Amino acid sequence: MSLRGGRVGLRRAGVRWLALGWLLLAVSLPAWAEGLVSVHEQALPALPAGADPLRLQVVAERVVVRGSGGAWVLDAAGTAWRDATMPDDTGLQAVASTDSGAQAWQLWSDDAGLQRIDALAWQGDVLQATPMGVPPVALHDARAAVLSGALFVAGLDAAGRTQLWSWPLGSARATWTAHGGWPGDEAPAVLVAQKFALYVATQGGGLWQWNATDGWQSQGPLPAALATDAARAIGQAHVLFLLQGANGREPRLFHTITGSWAPLPATLPSDAGALVPRGNGWLWSGGDGGVHEARIESGKHLLAWLDWLVIVVYLAGVMGIGVYFYRKDQTASGADFFVGGRSIPFWVAGVSLYATNTSSISFIAIPAKAYESNWQYMTNNLVAVLGLMFVAVWIVPLLRRLDLMSVFSYLETRFHPAIRMLASALAIAMQVGSRLSVILFLPALAIATITGIDVVWSILIMGGFTIAYTAMGGMRAVVWTDFVQVFVKMGGALFAIGFILWSLGGDFDSVREAVVDQRKTQLLDFSFDLTKATVWGFIFLVVFDVVLTFPKDQVLMQRTLSTRSDKEAGRSIWIFAAMMIPGGFIFYGIGTALWMYYRNNPERLDPLLPIDATFPLFIAAELPMGVTGLIIAGIFAAAMSTLSSIINSVATLLSVDFYGKLARNPTDKGGVRFAEWMTVLVGLVGIGLALLLSRYDIHSLFDVSIELAGLLGGGFAGAYTLGMFTRRANSAGVAIGVAGAIALTLLAWSFDLVHPYFYLGISIMLCIVIGYLASLCFPPPDRSLEGLTIHDRVKARA
Repeated sequence: MSLRGGRVGLRRAGVRWLALGWLLLAVSLPAWAEGLVSVHEQALPALPAGADPLRLQVVAERVVVRGSGGAWVLDAAGTAWRDATMPDDTGLQAVASTDSGAQAWQLWSDDAGLQRIDALAWQGDVLQATPMGVPPVALHDARAAVLSGALFVAGLDAAGRTQLWSWPLGSARATWTAHGGWPGDEAPAVLVAQKFALYVATQGGGLWQWNATDGWQSQGPLPAALATDAARAIGQAHVLFLLQGANGREPRLFHTITGSWAPLPATLPSDAGALVPRGNGWLWSGGDGGVHEARIESGKHLLAWLDWLVIVVYLAGVMGIGVYFYRKDQTASGADFFVGGRSIPFWVAGVSLYATNTSSISFIAIPAKAYESNWQYMTNNLVAVLGLMFVAVWIVPLLRRLDLMSVFSYLETRFHPAIRMLASALAIAMQVGSRLSVILFLPALAIATITGIDVVWSILIMGGFTIAYTAMGGMRAVVWTDFVQVFVKMGGALFAIGFILWSLGGDFDSVREAVVDQRKTQLLDFSFDLTKATVWGFIFLVVFDVVLTFPKDQVLMQRTLSTRSDKEAGRSIWIFAAMMIPGGFIFYGIGTALWMYYRNNPERLDPLLPIDATFPLFIAAELPMGVTGLIIAGIFAAAMSTLSSIINSVATLLSVDFYGKLARNPTDKGGVRFAEWMTVLVGLVGIGLALLLSRYDIHSLFDVSIELAGLLGGGFAGAYTLGMFTRRANSAGVAIGVAGAIALTLLAWSFDLVHPYFYLGISIMLCIVIGYLASLCFPPPDRSLEGLTIHDRVKARA
């Protein structure tokens, strides 16, 4: 072998060993990483004279202690005890209580079983009690919890059979409803609610879960005996139990999604007396006669210098694209700014369609949804591909031949200018209200989770960068940055899945079996339950949301309108459809991979973070330096591609549909300048709405975006179906259909009749049915419909 060949071989071997060493470091890093949460302990003010530290309790979120001299309550600042007035127990024994915010319920029993339930609420320092009914069956060892607006009571009847009853709160005609008890005959020791399920820990050491859909399911045995007859929901997916461990009494967290247990870095003193969960922690009375509090606190996961370097390079790159097209197109016409001069290659437009459709909702909220439940929402991708095939052949070429910049121009040509402006206004409200704010908030949440930067600053930074390059570069900058961003975000997603599977090592087979047992990859639900996301619901949605009304979405249609011809517009849809299924499997696969990882490593979770922050948490706490920055850049890419598309499209609608129609002397150059200013304004409105979202604890932003899109976006969408598929529909009938659809959908939403996924399809269907029937009451349109319906198509252009 030559000297040169030997050097090449040594270099190659060195690269291999370096890569192997980095991978081993990456996989082993979590093994010595610090815990993700800490426990902060402090002493509460000294108890008043006569107070019994063993009679400590929490009632409606306030700390109460009783004694021979009366009762005392801790003030809101936690600095002093004040005299309190408590209700008379009338000789009964208080067996259990449960809190729900500022309200509480106290259960009173005697030897015959449960005798009374009091609804409790504070009026100053006086605890008011309002008696309410009890279940028709006398219950022994009764326990209570509040779930989904109902008070649930569990216990044993006189024959020793397990029972579960519920009472809807806030209903004037409420009655007790039986739900059937858990298997076996073990009495309940603890009943606690966490989000959509109840958890019963029995005196025999079992743990059972109940929800209205699946009934009772075993969660296995408790890892140790209960140290107290109370537990508390922590965050969105954990329950805090206080157990009697081998080393004394200790807190443990049960993770309701993976069914695994995690210790906390704390133990209770051997001389601890009363033990009561409170807030994100617990209280106990110590041997010193005082009361102490422990609180769980989240840790911070700061980015390393290499992560910041990767992120800065990415942000500089997208800004560079914006600057490039700004300098190139300073004299751009309206067609250049709004539809890229109709010169975008179909393959770039197709990739941009996919990039726009896979926002931060795909990158963060969909993995969180799959992690929490299963793959049922993936059914939408499978069905949508079939719908896109129809769109590529029939719908998109028809509209591309009209050389539109605003897709709502079609509604003016087909019906009336007022229909165009009404539909455009509703579309703007839907894009800004249901998409822009959610998509901006999600990556900001990721940044806050990882870096500790306040969510407010994260939103401002993300929004500011997106506004800047969108305003400078117009449609060309948006489409080409989309193209680049697809590869950034998909590369990060694939690496995350591979890293998790590698890190499981020898445990992979057992965890994979748990995935199958828990049906975490369940895809198809053929039930006819309208309150669930079923196959029939997705077919219904795709027919109305994709097949019949695809043109309603200016964000997507603007890409097809930017291609060179109607044939290339159709081809861009085929590229989009081809990417949807593999892309869907990747993002849902991330969620299942996260479930596998955290089932094996529950101590690596932060119980105080929302479920939507699970993937960002994994990125921050588990991935090696540099890769964290790459995937953060992927989150930015996912968000910014969609944000820029929405902002650009809304600015286009405001300029073309409103400035062009309402301005006294509109000009092409004036329209471009107006759109640039509207880009800034729309971005600022989105930032404001995202800041508003950050003030609320929202269980799933994916569900919120679906619900808002249905309520705001369905009413006008049916106008396209009436225009493209019928010759009889007219402007008066369409206007009535839009108004009726919005009103009836809001009515259905107010009564919570169906799953949120149905609202969009229902609204579209109502618009079509009402609009067509109303059109029959008016004269048919007298204008030519050539090229405006699928029945009157003109020959395609190459």
